[in-house]
Amino acid sequence: MPELNLVLLGPPGSGKGTQGERLNEDLRLPYYATGDILRAAVRDETELGRTAKGYMDAGDLVPDEVIVGVIAERIDSAEALDGFILDGFPRTTPQAEALDAKLVELGRGVTAVVLIDVGDDEVVRRLGGRRTCAANGHVFHVDFNPPKEDGVCDIDGSELIVRDDDKPEVIRKRLNTYHAKTEPLVAYYDQRSVLRRIAGESPPDDVAEEIRRTLATMRLEQDEAV
Repeated sequence: MPELNLVLLGPPGSGKGTQGERLNEDLRLPYYATGDILRAAVRDETELGRTAKGYMDAGDLVPDEVIVGVIAERIDSAEALDGFILDGFPRTTPQAEALDAKLVELGRGVTAVVLIDVGDDEVVRRLGGRRTCAANGHVFHVDFNPPKEDGVCDIDGSELIVRDDDKPEVIRKRLNTYHAKTEPLVAYYDQRSVLRRIAGESPPDDVAEEIRRTLATMRLEQDEAV
């Protein structure tokens, strides 16, 4: 298989960032978190970055074609010659269609979409259990990484708070948005035979191992088909 172009898909709190970083280390492919590369384009004042900044400064959403253009700048580079890992885009079916069209222009395509499947209740438990240090932003979790003293940061002794983003009602709203706008991508990519489902409620090491096995099997199947 000449290149491995991956899209990570899943609800907030599914662990896409964690698994993306692991894949980056395992596969030696660039990991593109969409928000990061958009901010980098703005910071570096590329032509598309300046365009995006104009929308952001006006409080408007950056149009899909601008985001796709920023992503294409990174994908169409020497560092992504053997493939890439894309996290945070696409979020909607029109964005997926725009990304596919741009990849076709570049003579490329999505190899696999890795869906890290996590139920709503588990997402609420994961995100709702986070506690953040009010002074310096150190993060703890009531289940996975509890502080030694309840409500107090181990590192600097400041109060641990629940950020607005981590309140259950906000998490549920984010999940509703995911189900309405992003979940249709499951069917979109499944119809194109590139979707790979991963059980995301297992421990991170187990999820990483399942992703490795899935990609290895996919490579083997494609090699045999040649």
